[in-house]
Amino acid sequence: MPLIVMCGYPCSGKTRRAEELKGYFEQKTTRKVHIVGDGALDIDKNSVYADSQKEKNARAALKAEVERKVNKDDIVIFDSLNYIKGYRYELFCLIKHAQTPHCLVYCLTSDGVSSTWNTNRDAAEQYAQDIFDALVLRFEAPDSRNRWDSPLFTILKDDTLPFEDISDALFKRKAPPPNQSTQSQPLSSANFLYELDKITQEVLMAIFNAQKTSVPGDLISVPGATEKIELTRNINMAELRKLRRQFISYTKMHPTENIGQIANMFVQYLNKSLH
Repeated sequence: MPLIVMCGYPCSGKTRRAEELKGYFEQKTTRKVHIVGDGALDIDKNSVYADSQKEKNARAALKAEVERKVNKDDIVIFDSLNYIKGYRYELFCLIKHAQTPHCLVYCLTSDGVSSTWNTNRDAAEQYAQDIFDALVLRFEAPDSRNRWDSPLFTILKDDTLPFEDISDALFKRKAPPPNQSTQSQPLSSANFLYELDKITQEVLMAIFNAQKTSVPGDLISVPGATEKIELTRNINMAELRKLRRQFISYTKMHPTENIGQIANMFVQYLNKSLH
């Protein structure tokens, strides 16, 4: 069901507000409420936010977890920085595809206040000062004029959350209509889904088996594809299956008339996703 996206500087009160929202909806509704965030996935923020590739992987993992939990019954609260405008747009596309409403809760603080809150945390929970400063510098504030940032609730540190207004935004608004980029299209042939499932599974098994005798840097050949997998690291089956599910979802929305290209398309998708 609805998605609540938290947003704000590091140490701006997002987790506290997420817990307040969880408590409110559990008390007022019979719906399950899930909080997805860095803590739930055991993300080491100082390690992740110091490395752009690790951060990219972490954002992808968080988005995949949100996508997995969004359904027609539950409420999902996404408790993370969500500081990149393009990433918030991706979340908006996700809820359009799921045809469920969303809203953005922006915990607005000054960098000075957030820095003080950071230093008051236990040492193990603190952001390193250089990481904190870099995240504040890169932060892209939400703008209610952007449809992916609307409806927007801006909360100051001493404010009481407008619970009823947030509830109305989630339950009394229609979901944004899907468009061509998010709505599933008719399959291009009767056996398309069968071939898509079969070919992608064969590619997965080829990669998994090849890794037993390969090292990072090798090029892996897979059945039916002229292009090769660029193996930069060992990839476990759980990650491969997650990428396969994402590729299948995308390909159902953008079916190809040439089934013979599925393997190459999947290889290209894997190479892009794994780098």
